[in-house]
Amino acid sequence: MQSIANPRHISLMAQTTHYVPRISRPIVAALFHQAKIDRTNMVRLVNRLLEDSLRGTPGWQRAERDWPELAVLGSRDQPTC
Repeated sequence: MQSIANPRHISLMAQTTHYVPRISRPIVAALFHQAKIDRTNMVRLVNRLLEDSLRGTPGWQRAERDWPELAVLGSRDQPTC
């Protein structure tokens, strides 16, 4: 006997409230192989690549207003003098 999903339960499920871009399969394949070469996981690789590309740009600066942690990202990788 199959159970029928409670429609009320379904309507209470969390909804995505932010944009989630789709990345092309060939790019994902390249990321996968590079992550294996770097011996890291894909999330860390993507975060590092995007941070390196975006840090200091007007878009990054605008995002820092809402996400103050962007100002300190990567500081653990930089030498403190």
